[in-house]
Parts: sequence; structure tokens; C-alpha cells
Amino acid sequence: MRTFVKRQWPLLGIGVLLAVVAFYLVKSGEGFTQGPILKEIMSGEGLKLKDIHFTQYDPDKGTKWVLNAAEVRYSGDKNSLLFHDFRLKLEPEDGSVFKLNGNSGDYSRDSGEIDLRGDLEGSSGDGYRIVTEHIRINEKTGLMTTDKQVKIFGPFFFGRGQGALR
Repeated sequence: MRTFVKRQWPLLGIGVLLAVVAFYLVKSGEGFTQGPILKEIMSGEGLKLKDIHFTQYDPDKGTKWVLNAAEVRYSGDKNSLLFHDFRLKLEPEDGSVFKLNGNSGDYSRDSGEIDLRGDLEGSSGDGYRIVTEHIRINEKTGLMTTDKQVKIFGPFFFGRGQGALR
């Protein structure tokens, strides 16, 4: 028996090592398949993330969008995005930076529209501010519209009203 162990110890060592690796893979695989993120993705509900920072740069338009949010949920088909407690920043290469904070919003990739709601407060790099409850931004045309009360004020202008923005 001693001579058998002496001659075959490399093969026995490899066999023990393979058994340990197989055991580890089986145990780690169980936790992975039962994770909550994987269940949400497979159920078609989408993906939910917390405390995110998202940046998108469009070299054709020369703009950079930065979104910070407490919570983001992607739809199962990845065509819409819902976010809560957000800070949105638009940085055009040839203009002033625009920042906007609010409670919630959603983005539809199909329509190219961003709907922002709840205690919206925005400011531009040239000193102007906007306060409203709802803004819709059309990504393709670059227009901002609303049907709620709006206050816009800055160094040389103060206005209050209801309706569309450009």
C-alpha cells in the first residue's frame, strides 16, 4: 500500500484538488442562480440599481449628459429607464452648463423623451434658475416643455407663467 501511495501521489493530489474545485463551483453556483438581481432580469421586470452615476457623451452634438440618482430601474426590454431623487447635468461644449434636481423621472428610448417630475429646480451656468413641477425634454429636438406653473429668474429677468418652454 505504501508503494502505491508513493508512486501515485501526484495523481491522488490532482484528484483531491479537482474534488475541492468541483465542490467550490457547485456551492458558488447555487448562490448565483438564486440571487435577486438574476431573478428580476429573468422575470422580465428589469434591473434595479441604487446610487448610480451615469454619463453619456454625444460627440455629434457636442453634449455630455450626467445623471446621478438614488435609484434607477431599467425595463425588461431595456427601452425605458425610471429614476428617483436625481441630479441631471447637461454640459454642452459651446454653451453654459445646465443642472436640474428633482424627485422622479423616466426616459423612453423609443420616443427620445425624458419626463421629469416633482420639485424641479434647475440652474444654468449664466445665472438663471427655473422652478416647476414637471418638464418634458425631447432629446431629438432639444425642446423642453411643461404644462405646469413655471418660475424663471436670473440676473436680468424674472418671469412666471404656465406653458411651454423652448
